[in-house]
Amino acid sequence: MNVSQWLQRHRRSVLFLLALLAAGGVMAAFKLPVGLFPNVDFPRVVVSADAGDRPSRQMMLQVTYPLEQAVRRVPGVVDVRSTTSRGTADISVSFHWGTDMNVAAVQVNEAVTQKLPQLPPGTILSSKRMDPTVDPIIAYSLTSNTVPLTRIYDLAQFQLRPLLSSINGVGRVQVQGGEQEEYHVIVDPAKLQADGLSLGDVERTLATGNGVQAVGKLEDRYKLLLALADSRLRGAAQIGDLVLRATPTGVVRVRDVAVVTRSTVPQWIRVTADGHNAVLLNIYQQPGGNSVQIARMVRQALARYKLPPGVKLANWYDQSTLVVASAASVRDAILIGVVLAGLVLLLFLRSFKITLIAMITVPAVLAATVVLLYALGMSFNIMTLGGMAAAVGLVIDDAIVMSEHIVRRLGESHTGEEGGTARRSGVMHAAMEFFRPLAGSSASTVIIFVPLAFLSGVTGAFFKALALTMAAALVISFFVSWLAVPLLADRFITRRDVEKEQQREHGRLLSAFQRGYGRLLPALLRRPALLLVGLVPLLVVGWIAYHHVGSGFMPHMDEGGFILDYRSPPGTSLTETNRLLTQVESILRQTPEVQTWSRRTGAQLGGGITEANEGDFFVRLKPPPRKPIDQVMEAVRQRIETQVPGLKIEMAQLMEDLIGDLTAVPQPVEIKIFDDNPRQLTQLADKTAAGIAKIPGIVDVKSGIKPAGDALNIRLDPTRMALQGVDAQQVQAQLAALIGGSVATQIEQGPKMVGVRVWDAPDLRQTPEDIAALPLRAPDGHVFALREVANINILTGQPEITRENLKRMAAVTARISGRDLGSTIVAVKHVIDAPNYYPEGVYTRLGGLYKQQQIAFKGLLQVLVAAVLLVFFLLLFLYERFKVALAILAMPLAALPAVFIGLWISGIELNISAMMGMTMIVGIVTEVAIFYFSEVQELQQAHPDISLDAALVQAGINRMRPIAMTTLAAILTLAPLALAIGQGSAMQQPLAVAIIAGLAVQLPLVLLLMPALFKLLGGSLASEDNDPTAIDEVTTDAHSAG
Repeated sequence: MNVSQWLQRHRRSVLFLLALLAAGGVMAAFKLPVGLFPNVDFPRVVVSADAGDRPSRQMMLQVTYPLEQAVRRVPGVVDVRSTTSRGTADISVSFHWGTDMNVAAVQVNEAVTQKLPQLPPGTILSSKRMDPTVDPIIAYSLTSNTVPLTRIYDLAQFQLRPLLSSINGVGRVQVQGGEQEEYHVIVDPAKLQADGLSLGDVERTLATGNGVQAVGKLEDRYKLLLALADSRLRGAAQIGDLVLRATPTGVVRVRDVAVVTRSTVPQWIRVTADGHNAVLLNIYQQPGGNSVQIARMVRQALARYKLPPGVKLANWYDQSTLVVASAASVRDAILIGVVLAGLVLLLFLRSFKITLIAMITVPAVLAATVVLLYALGMSFNIMTLGGMAAAVGLVIDDAIVMSEHIVRRLGESHTGEEGGTARRSGVMHAAMEFFRPLAGSSASTVIIFVPLAFLSGVTGAFFKALALTMAAALVISFFVSWLAVPLLADRFITRRDVEKEQQREHGRLLSAFQRGYGRLLPALLRRPALLLVGLVPLLVVGWIAYHHVGSGFMPHMDEGGFILDYRSPPGTSLTETNRLLTQVESILRQTPEVQTWSRRTGAQLGGGITEANEGDFFVRLKPPPRKPIDQVMEAVRQRIETQVPGLKIEMAQLMEDLIGDLTAVPQPVEIKIFDDNPRQLTQLADKTAAGIAKIPGIVDVKSGIKPAGDALNIRLDPTRMALQGVDAQQVQAQLAALIGGSVATQIEQGPKMVGVRVWDAPDLRQTPEDIAALPLRAPDGHVFALREVANINILTGQPEITRENLKRMAAVTARISGRDLGSTIVAVKHVIDAPNYYPEGVYTRLGGLYKQQQIAFKGLLQVLVAAVLLVFFLLLFLYERFKVALAILAMPLAALPAVFIGLWISGIELNISAMMGMTMIVGIVTEVAIFYFSEVQELQQAHPDISLDAALVQAGINRMRPIAMTTLAAILTLAPLALAIGQGSAMQQPLAVAIIAGLAVQLPLVLLLMPALFKLLGGSLASEDNDPTAIDEVTTDAHSAG
């Protein structure tokens, strides 16, 4: 029993299996996680250290350097980059792509934990893996004109946070902003001194006078009782009643020497939403979570919760809207493309039945692809969805060529009665006959995705998901076209359909093309030099386009919102910074495209070292229709630079900002300057920043030098301290309590603990003169002013210290507006590569997105070369003739200039998405070329005496209709993606444009250039070693059945 007989016998079970796979795909679609990005392990761990407020230089020597040495010894570490500021340090540890980050994170934790005993006392260490969950997926603001911020904070922290944390898939809920309650015990130094008491006495009394302790157990009346000694404080009155000293002459209580008030914890951050003080709720998902489902459940939970009167809840960020919009745009692109392809098929074949059979394969293939994605643990995201949309055109191609071949073969065979054995045998004969060209053409497209498995970096992380999705869809499409299409045709195509097809003219236009082709190709075969008339202009224009197409990294996409980072001059107070930012908020309020925003001062959305004079906005725009986001950002930038000149800003969309955080690549342009001389490094960084700022298209320039604010340096004199009978530790402890306050104890109030801070009066610690006059108490009880043991002066703020691989470095960064990355870097190199621009011993490196682009382009170029070699191997395997393989392979290479022309005309940059499309063209054009040569083989087999020229011409006439159909169908299915219809579709736009541009020249290349080139090479499909007319066993069986 041959394959065709087996399929005829088991056609019901085969069709049922395919239907089962399609139904399973529908079910799997509801269970598949949905997110913005693929599940990617970014090979980076960030270690954060907090060691109080020690100067950055001391912090680097005592904390950063030992930690750098420790993590550098972890296996697999590629780069170590650190940023050290006053009291804080971030150490970024990068590994090779493909590293098991679960193991790597544990090893980093072990390395830094072992160093902890050698670090200054009180140093706090933390580490986190960098993955797409570092930013929230949905966020809300709580504001009110009547309810105090302390109550709003408590509402968010103790009511909404537990409510949202219980939702399946939520990793954590962060509460930012607001005010936390605290009791302040403001002491009067004069009264303390009069009673012979010190600040430490107040602290000790509060600490010992507040607590509860189990003191034993006892039995009473058949019950076991626990005895508790309870001295817990309940409020301000009880704090004031605590006894500091009791003597026969009287009792001194806390209220006698201090004022007890209910206040708030001192903080140096400010959080607002839409210009009002706010509390922010940031919800983060667990890795692999379903962001759309989580966001929906969060919305439902908050909708059910009854907020207090006067409290407003507003959503200022929702990642699921972009994900849903992207999915909807992909869905629309697929539907529009399928409809347009169906019209093409109907136009050429003029049969609703055949069109329906071909079209029904698309949802079946896509559904089966979803099953495979589910089995592989993948998710719906912008890459997998884009891969499915881009694959639709190729899926339809397979169904079209199989349907057309079956119909043509049935028309040629004049089979017998409707539904009879002869007709059925003819259908299966045609299907089995077409197995070899269909398998070869499908393999030529699938095989180009094999090298992508070895692609690393951001490109591999993102586009592996797209490539795997497309490869899976194409493999499934082959089996569906080979098995399902013939079985459906066998069931539904009748003798009358065949007769109609045989009697119907194929259209005047197509007939005219076939007649013209029948005259043109013989002329080209006689005079191949005529090919230069069309080929030379294509190559010349392609070369011109190559030099005019800009280059980029990732495609630009309108995400519906952007990040606005800002920084006021070093040392600017929180109050002054807030005043400047109210002007920015006024600009945002006057921008008609802005819907809402949130603002953090002294903190950032993605974390990291942040001073009180810097922070960020997240600005959410109104849904389309509106101006493109790039125009909105540029308008906001110009107004801020004009109206708020004291503020340095930087703007980016969230995805660009997130990828920068995940990969430690902050901006598109980054110039790393290495020099061990701090003063010279600062000068060179400023010089470089000023130099590149003059380049057109360069915006948001930063020198990389971030000075901290000035410090009040209290220099303790050991000799003078010894004369007073105190040491440095005693003085430092008293100063910390007097200036910063000391939390002596905590009071339990409901679900929270409220601190009790002992503090000096505010009016006694406002100026350097006030600090110099602060009273200190010696162990013997005498009191003296701070100025007696210290010299006080203003210390200019030290800059942050940035190091890479243990070498001091300044990173000059900039963003780009209205210009491509490639030409911008050329201009940057022209500036920094000028003779003697940097002194001897100083060297530079380019980083940023440009470095990632170069890594990506190098990897994709290797993929392209590997794809060409694999396709060449496949062609040799199919034909065992070098001349056939060369003639076929020359066609996709000749189509590459058209790709650059398409990108140039459409104004799209050459980025990693476009290069993916360029790689795919190699397989797509090869696929059509294989169909052509399969027809030549069949003609030579059927007519042994036919000449090569006649076979080439007749094969072109026979294949013109299916090649035209597949080309037009593929172009139309990709057209919605190329037009970037819908939010999120811009990610696949360069890929679609690249493929469409290559398809535009596919027809003349395959039908005209390839036969002429084959003839010019002296090619022949006959060989003594390999008989190309011999069909595989499956085809032979089909012939026997016929």
